[in-house]
Parts: sequence; structure tokens; C-alpha cells
Amino acid sequence: MSAEERKDVESVKEARNNDDELEKLERDLGAASANDDRLPAPIQARVPQKTFRLSATTIIPVWIVLSSTVIIYNNYLYNTLGFEFPVFLVTWHLVFAAIGTRILQRTTHLLDGAKDVHLTKDMFLRSILPIGFLFSASLIFSNKAYLHLTVSFIQMLKAFTPVAILLISFAFRIQEPNRRLLAIVLMISGGVSIASYGELKFDMFGFTVQALAVCFEASRLVMIQVLLHGLKMDPLVSLHYYAPVCAAINLLILPFTEGWAPFQHLYRIGPLILISNAAVAFCLNVAAVFLIGVGSGLVLTLAGVFKDILLITGSVVIFGAKITPIQVFGYSIALGGLIIFKTAGGK
Repeated sequence: MSAEERKDVESVKEARNNDDELEKLERDLGAASANDDRLPAPIQARVPQKTFRLSATTIIPVWIVLSSTVIIYNNYLYNTLGFEFPVFLVTWHLVFAAIGTRILQRTTHLLDGAKDVHLTKDMFLRSILPIGFLFSASLIFSNKAYLHLTVSFIQMLKAFTPVAILLISFAFRIQEPNRRLLAIVLMISGGVSIASYGELKFDMFGFTVQALAVCFEASRLVMIQVLLHGLKMDPLVSLHYYAPVCAAINLLILPFTEGWAPFQHLYRIGPLILISNAAVAFCLNVAAVFLIGVGSGLVLTLAGVFKDILLITGSVVIFGAKITPIQVFGYSIALGGLIIFKTAGGK
């Protein structure tokens, strides 16, 4: 075989080898294409999830309006429409909240904090249940007070809550008294006493009911500090756990307090008012979640003070409540003590 013939044969072999390699490459590409679902994408960037937040200039007015609306709306139901059943109304609010929080948990990220709460049977019996009982009692008594006292006077009495918290903390040695705290206690107590002395329509039974509401609320807050120390639960997550417990407690006592009477008088308010009243109360809790993340303690305290002043003014304008200069003077002293207490961090 000549040199030229050998060159032709080698060229044919090389061409065949190239064809074989091409076929093999095509088979490999086909196999890879068939298994694309098992292969990672060449570029797969995780997009960070954005958390929806409202500015302080937006959420603080919204919270003030909602908080004032809930109180004025409830008072309207009790005293204008004559639906004098606070246990039923509180129970309905809690049932609405229990359903609403579970809907939000499945449709939004507002209750993602609930994933960090690992609820056990022991924790439920020792913490959630007793705190739920105090929460329920606080809601019932505070709503019942509107049947006997004016909105303005109730807001003045609520200023005593920090004093009740401090006294309970002192009694159980949770917090040691000091001169600053004792001065705050005297300042708020004196202011509330002066405001009570100036009340034109003072009702001892209503005063006692509101005082019990303050005691239950203060006890609840102290118990949360003791039993749930280190457990972060925002207002909406707390409502998610406490609303069903409180609703169940209220349903147990409803037959012995108001019986069937609320159901017989539902025609006075109708479904629209009933649902809208509970919806406003629920929206207030949603607004509270955004509120706690936008401002300092001083800003939130001042917002609360402005809300109380707005409520007192609204009580005078809308319901014709009368306040005296003595009450204004006493309440101003109590508010001063409240601001000092909040800005000092309760220390």
C-alpha cells in the first residue's frame, strides 16, 4: 500500500471517530435534557422577602383613631342603643379575634411570630390559662364600667394602672421600691384622687368595677412578665393564643351572668353593627403590631396620652359628659406621673 493510500485510510478512520464522538455527545446532551428536573439551575438567586411596614406618621394616627373608635363605639352600644350586655359583647369580640387571627396566619406574615412559640400542655395550664382568666376578667369589668361611668372619668381612672402594677410588683418582691417609684405612685394616685373628687356623677359601684378592671389588668401584665419572661409575643400573636381561651371562659360564665337576654335583644343592633364593632376592635390589635415597631417608648407614651385626651374631649362633645376644672387639674398631675413612669422604664 502506497503512502497516499495509507493517508486516505487514516482520514476515513478519523472521520468515523469524529462521528462516534459526536453521537456520544448528542446522547449525553439528550440524557441531561431528560433529567433537567434533577439538575440545579445554573443561576438561582433567593429574593429576600420584604416586610411590610408603616411609618410612625401613618400608624400612630391610625392607632389613635381605632383605639378611640372602639371605646366610643362600645359606649354607644351600651348607653345609646341600650345593649347592656358587656359579657356577651366581649365574648363576641374574642370569638371574632380567634377566627380572624387564624385567617391572618394562613394568608399573611403578620403572625409569623407564632412559629417561635412552642406551646406545651404544662405551659398552657401554668401560664396561658391563668393569664387568660385575668385578661377575660379585665375585659369584662372594664366594659361593664361604661354602664355606670362616663368615658372621660373611666379614662382618668385608667391612669392608675401603672400604680397598680408597681404595688403588685412590690408586694411579690418582683421589683424593689425606690424614691423615684414611690414619688410616681404618689403623683399618679394623688392626681387620680383629685380627678375622682371632681367627678360630678360619681357612682361607687361603677368606680369599684373599674378599680377591679385595673387590678385584673395590672395582675395580668405582672404575670406575663413573670411567667412568660423572655418569650416574645406581639399583640396579635398574644391574641391568637388568648382569644380562644378567654372566649371559652366567657362562654362558661355567660349563662350565669346575662343568660339568654343578649340573644333576645340582638335586634336592637343588627348584624351590621355587631360585625363592624368586632372588626374595629380586631383592626386595633393589627394596628398595635405595626405601632410597637415604629417609635420609642416616649413617642408611644405621648401617643397614648394624646389618645386619652382625645377620648375625654370626644366624651364631652359626643355624649355630653361634663368635666370640672378640678378633674382637669388632677388628671394633668396623673398624666405627668404616667409620662415619668414610662420614660423611666418603670425603674
